Amino acid sequence: MSRDLDRVEIMTASGIAYECLIPLSVFESLPAEGQSVVLHTHLSVREDAWHLYGFVSTYERSVFQRLLIAKGVGPALALGILSSLTAERVVRALREKDVTTLMRVPRVGRKKAEQLILDLADKMDTVGGAPSTPSGTHAVADDAIRALLSLGYNQVEADRAVRGAVESGTTGDVSVLVRAALTRLAKG
Repeated sequence: MSRDLDRVEIMTASGIAYECLIPLSVFESLPAEGQSVVLHTHLSVREDAWHLYGFVSTYERSVFQRLLIAKGVGPALALGILSSLTAERVVRALREKDVTTLMRVPRVGRKKAEQLILDLADKMDTVGGAPSTPSGTHAVADDAIRALLSLGYNQVEADRAVRGAVESGTTGDVSVLVRAALTRLAKG
């Protein structure tokens, strides 16, 4: 297996190698070279090329596929969205019609964010297999992410740190979650 930030070459047990285009979240979760990995794939076939896209979960792949039905969104932009925001955050931003969050993605301005919401807000309920988050956590997590953004962290770092803090069992108000996320960021 060889890898780059936006692609990975996977060798199958039968000796066939496949190049998969991947979002940043997949790159960050890849094991060391030579170790086994499971990717859920999507094959995009065009007249001039076939591209294979790899994801760590079926949920992430479903969100990618759903993004592709929006007007003006191709595989490259859908991959960029999933590299900037987690799949869960994309779905939540679309459901809540959160233009500001979507505009944090490179190449997504106000008009594109509004188009995404128009095309997809009512279609995200059918994306199955969403990871569960305790109720009430979303608002606190969103506030913690905004706090980290105001401290100068980027969207991906803030999302990852807050999600990690929540998954490790951190509960409480925004300040507790921000402290836990900052601790995770300091550890790298």
